[in-house]
Amino acid sequence: MAEKKSSFDAVALGPAGSADTSETPKPPPVTAPEHASVTALQARLGDDFLRHDIVAGNQHIVFIPPDRNLETLRWLRDDPDQSYDLLRDVTAVDYGAGTPLQVVYQLFSLQHKRALCIKCELPLDALEIESACPLWKAANWLEREVWDLFGITFRNHPDLRRILMPLDYDEGHPLRKDFPLRGRFSRAEQTRRALSQDLEHYYTELERGLGGESQALPPMRKSGDGETGVEIAE
Repeated sequence: MAEKKSSFDAVALGPAGSADTSETPKPPPVTAPEHASVTALQARLGDDFLRHDIVAGNQHIVFIPPDRNLETLRWLRDDPDQSYDLLRDVTAVDYGAGTPLQVVYQLFSLQHKRALCIKCELPLDALEIESACPLWKAANWLEREVWDLFGITFRNHPDLRRILMPLDYDEGHPLRKDFPLRGRFSRAEQTRRALSQDLEHYYTELERGLGGESQALPPMRKSGDGETGVEIAE
């Protein structure tokens, strides 16, 4: 009698490595109604119209060169036949195995009631692209999140700094596929850093007053150094 398979078997096996490929995966071909903006982009970009994918039945994705992102996004926003006035999201995708990172723009036209996704692929040794902040103010925090979690630099961004992780976080960019599940530092080092943080670095004087007396531990010391304070092993 064959052993019954559980949906949790894959969890028990642990993470599997990404396929060894130099290209990001492509979805299977899908037939869908023609998208007016895809047709217009193909005519406008010519050879720079790199690829057109359709996912989930009707979601259209157009790949363009990263050096044409700002020009193309501006045209999609300003051309009356396109009018993508709403930037719904800016995010990124990392498939691992040395493949390029994808910068993803999710657009919507309130006038024409249609959505479009634009993607730009960046090689790992050139993770830079122009900021979309001059076009949509909504790009500001979204691009900061992509920088924080993926390490993609947005040129000419007005305030490119971390937004989710602490400003002095130096373990890297946590949503990259090569980022260890437990972080790049040991648990002991992570604990030492957490307990040794300067509250004035994270909170204003008013906030510290509302919190009452500080609960922070004395500065951490390595075992055997002969100094006072809380000790922690290497």
